[in-house]
Formats: sequence, C-alpha cells, structure tokens
Amino acid sequence: MLEAPSYHAMAAMAVTILMFIGFVRGRMSIEIVSLLTIAVIAVGLYFFPIGDARPIDGLALAFGGFGHYALITICALMIMGRGLVVTGALEPAARVLERVFKFNLQLGLLVSLIIALVLSMFVNNTPVLVLMIPIFAALASRGALPTSKTLMPLNAASLIGGLATTIGTSTNILVVSIAMDLGMREIGVFDFTPIVLVACLVALPYMWLVMPRLLKDNTAQAQAGARMFHTRLRVGSQSMLAGVELSEVRDKLPAGITFHNPPVGPMQPQQRIHISGTHEALEDATRELKGELAPSWVLDRIKRTSSAKGEDVMVVEMTVTADSRLISRTLPSSGIADLYSVAVLGIHRPERLLGEKEQYSDGGDLRIVEGDVLLVMGIEEDLQSFARADSLLMLEGARELPRRSKALLSAAIMGFSVTTAAVGIFPIAISALAGAILMFVTGCVKFDRVGRALSGQVIVLVAASITIGRFIDESGAAAWLGEALSLGLAYLPPALVLAAIMAFVTVLTNFASNATAATVGTPIAFSIAAQLGLPPEPLVLAVLFGCNLCYATPIAYQTNMLIMAEGKYEFGDYIRTGVPLVMIMVTTLSILLVLSYGL
Repeated sequence: MLEAPSYHAMAAMAVTILMFIGFVRGRMSIEIVSLLTIAVIAVGLYFFPIGDARPIDGLALAFGGFGHYALITICALMIMGRGLVVTGALEPAARVLERVFKFNLQLGLLVSLIIALVLSMFVNNTPVLVLMIPIFAALASRGALPTSKTLMPLNAASLIGGLATTIGTSTNILVVSIAMDLGMREIGVFDFTPIVLVACLVALPYMWLVMPRLLKDNTAQAQAGARMFHTRLRVGSQSMLAGVELSEVRDKLPAGITFHNPPVGPMQPQQRIHISGTHEALEDATRELKGELAPSWVLDRIKRTSSAKGEDVMVVEMTVTADSRLISRTLPSSGIADLYSVAVLGIHRPERLLGEKEQYSDGGDLRIVEGDVLLVMGIEEDLQSFARADSLLMLEGARELPRRSKALLSAAIMGFSVTTAAVGIFPIAISALAGAILMFVTGCVKFDRVGRALSGQVIVLVAASITIGRFIDESGAAAWLGEALSLGLAYLPPALVLAAIMAFVTVLTNFASNATAATVGTPIAFSIAAQLGLPPEPLVLAVLFGCNLCYATPIAYQTNMLIMAEGKYEFGDYIRTGVPLVMIMVTTLSILLVLSYGL
C-alpha cells in the first residue's frame, strides 16, 4: 500500500508544476518566475524546515544554486565562447561550414548535426556545443540559417550522441556505477551503441527537417533593416582583381556585394572601385579580395593607437545632422582621418533621400548630405571626439572588431579546456573555470566586457532549476513518485514497462536533474525487474536513456541553458520541439530494447 507523500513532497511537486505553468504561459518573464520560485522555497523552508533541519538550512537550499558549480561552469563556458568570438578564432571553421551552407542550407545543417552527434559519443557534449555555438552565431551573421533554427537541433544531436556510449555523459557513468553496486554486470562502453544509432536514424529526419520549421527566425527583423553602405574598395597588390578584368572573376566574388560602374579593362593595384553592401558583406569583400576600404596609412594609425592604449577598435554608425560641417563635402575633402584618426568605411543613404539627385565631386566621390549614415572605424575616444566636433549622432549597435592577434591564443585556451575535460584530466567545471581565467589574464576577454558574455536570464534560471532539483530530491517527492510508478507496472507487457520507466525518468530529468533521475530511477528499475521476473539490464538502460532525453525544458540540462541566450529561445520553444523528440525517442528505444533482449 502506497503511503501518502509528505507535506514537503506535495509542496515540492506543487511548486514545480506552478513554475512550469508560469514558464509556459509567458505572462511573466523567465527571470521573475525563477526568482519567485526561489523566494517561495526559501520562505517556506524557513518556517517549515524539512525533518530536523534548521531554518537556516532551508535558506541554504533555496539560494545554493547561485553558488553551485554547474552555474559557475556555465558562466565560465560563456566567457570562453565570448573570447573565441571577439578574437575571431573560429572564423576559419565558420568559413568552411559557410561553403557547405552556401552549396545547400539543408545539407549544411545535416552535416553539422552529424558532426555534433559523432563528437558527443566520445567527448562530453558540453564542450562540443560550446565550440559550435560561436561558429553558428558567425554563420548566422553571414547569411546562413539563423541561430534560432540551428542551435536547438544541434543541442538535441549532441545529447543523443552523448547517449550512445557510457562515456558520453557523466550521467551514463553514474547509472552504470549504481547498477554495478546493486549487483549487475559492468556495461561496456559500446554495449548499447547499436540501439542508440538505430534510434538516431529515426530521430535525425525530425531534427534535420522538422525542428527548424517549428522555430521562429529571430534575425528576420535585423536582416530586414540592414543598411547598405557605398564605399570605394582599394585593390590590393595581392588581390584576385589585380591585373584582370572584373568579368573574369565575377563568379568568385563575395556574395552580397554590388559593383557600380564596373571599370573597363584590367584593374590595377590601388585602383578604387565603387561597391556597396552591408557591413558584414564589406568585411567579407576586404578579406577575400585583399583590399581596403580606407587609406592604408589611416588604418595603420588606428591599429597603432589601439595597441598603444590597449583599447579595442570599434566600428559604429553615425548619422549626419543638419549642423554638421560635412554636408556637401566628400570624404577625401573632409579631412576626417587627419583631424580625428578615424576611418570612414562607407556611406549609407536612407531611402527617403534616394530620390534626390545624387551629387558627386569631379573625382567621382559622393557628397555627404543631411541624413546620411557613416560607417566609422576607430577607438572609442576618437570616435566620440569625431561625433562631437562634427555634429554627428552615434547610433546604437557599435561593434568591436575581432582582436585577431589573440585568435590563436584564445583557440589554444579553448582547446586546452576542452581536451582536459574530454579525456578526464579535470572535471568540466575546473577546466572551464581555468580557461575563463586564462582568457582574462591574456586579454582575450576584458574584465569590463564580461557583462556582454553572460546572460542574466540564464543565470537566474540555472539557479532556480538547481534549487527545484534539490527540493524535489530532499523532500522525498522523487522517491514517492518512483514507488507509485512501481505499483502500477505489474500488469503491463515488457515494452510498456520499459516505456513507462523511461518516460518517468525523462519527466524527472526535465524538471529535477540528471543526477536525481539516475539515483532515484536505477534502484527502482532494479526492484521492478525483480518483481516482474525480467532481466535488470534493459530496465537499467531504460533509466540511462531517460536521463538523457532532456529536450523538453531549458532547465533540464546545462547545454539547454547555454543555447537559450544566443538563440533567443523562450520556454515554449523547448516544449514545442522537445516533446515530440522525447516521444520519438521513448517509443523507438523501448521497441529496440524489447527486440534486443528478446522480452
């Protein structure tokens, strides 16, 4: 006879359900719901402690998530990811994948999913995803699929890959260890890999073709408002354009660039060519065509000043106001570079002014008019001086240029952290924290820019999920749910028993934690196997699989939270895409376990 759950267990289940409802309804922000959850648990356990605990112990449980190693690990991983972005370390890898995506978007996504899946079989999926997040953020900025449509499928692929071997995740090792302590044989590294790989073949079409369509495009608005800048590209001596006609290399030219009044005959070094494109497209053009958008002496001066003062080079957009002295001047006649040590890379003319007659100087340079937007490069102090002196309005969205001199260093730091975690020299928490510290010490990430790397929403959500997990575990709610499950399985066929155990553990892991699901679910599976006269191994594997099916909520696993800020995901996105995947995997894995073990 199943006893009624304790009051604390009932309270834990009620708080979890209410938190879930709050997330799904979306009337309050995730941060508010998370903080309210922590506050309710803190106040409740202070006045009604669990067992013989002191009131202060309830506060430690409620607020312990903010100091938990999992939160520190996630923050450290975000900082290292920021280091790779600001130094441009992943641009070569992004360009390789970009070629695949340019050939075919669907093929590019499929290749990426397979890479994430295979790597996660042998390397902890957290560092695998940490490496791929900034790569796909860079790809999105280059016109490939937006991060909101790629990161969720990539995360799911990495989780399935981690499911395929005993070393894929730490949870797998925990389940196998508990089962061995209970008397079961040791499960080999690849013993259940064939089962998971077959399940992958069933789930892959959903992750590849369906999941991206269930996710909204979070970059559509930004792309629609992208400004097109007109500029003069100075042909470099090593450029593919030098000594050839434009028609000969047109197929090799960067996408997104328009050539105006194409020159006749072979082009010569230092020849200026009128082009237009977005900021990102202009950057691609300078890199691939080995040209420059401003005189080389100005660019060299900016780099020397940046190095001497230890400040980042930034690119900002500035609007020309009615009081500006630049009106009716051209860039060569404005003296901007001499006066302020900044470089104007391009001019955007708003649509409302395009109907007016364009005014050009004798040299063919566009004359500046009120309302033009200038794309200006320099250090922050010089940019501010230029804006003040020439009556320009600085727009939001300033971008730091990658510190490419530290690209190799940041890549080495990330490689060190990933490798030491993957081979088991250090736990992921220690290797990630060491990597973040090295990023600071070496200047790859600056202390005053840490806020850009961290997401307050993710931090509060992680802390709340850790608190909920501990509350469910220590209140006895998880154990009571397990007992209730075992009583209801006596009359079910083996396939449904496996599916029920896997589904129960899946629900537990999506709302508590992988460790809680493993420690509660493994002994229950062993007990049910003895009661029903079934071999324990398939039931234990059902627990192991269920612990890894954490796709349905952002609080289920740390990588779910890592992608949340970059992909701009909402709680409902995880439910909408994750629940069908959970159902596919539970059904497929249950059938495969029955067939494999002849139940």
